[in-house]
Amino acid sequence: MRAASLSFVFAVLLSGTALALPSTTIAVHTAKGSDTFKVEVAGDHASQEKGLMFRKTMAPNAGMLFDFHTTVMTTFWMKNTILPLDIIFIRSDGTISSIAGNAVPYSEAPIPSSEPIRAVLEINGGRAKALGIEPGDKVSGSIFTPGH
Repeated sequence: MRAASLSFVFAVLLSGTALALPSTTIAVHTAKGSDTFKVEVAGDHASQEKGLMFRKTMAPNAGMLFDFHTTVMTTFWMKNTILPLDIIFIRSDGTISSIAGNAVPYSEAPIPSSEPIRAVLEINGGRAKALGIEPGDKVSGSIFTPGH
């Protein structure tokens, strides 16, 4: 029985589902109003490397927030990502720098930030346009420093 239990634990660890990422709620403030998103926080290299790869579904107001803990130039891609995503690049003060809308699933084409950013928010493809999210809008959450 112990060997079977250890085999199960090992299989779960390999599947990448053993440890859930921390989650938080953020708000995006636009000319149309505010929308909240419950996001998983990818705050380390391993979780950032995996991102939303292999996910088949995501709730409408869910997403993933990549926290780089400092300002960086970064590039994303959609390798092994099944869902089309909007990739929102966010400055340290929470201002949206740029948006790559409806990134193509499985594409290995680079999607770079246009300037150093603190974080990236990935949401379902088309949601940014549907909600009126644009560069210059503000994101509020614990990692963003107002006036920074």
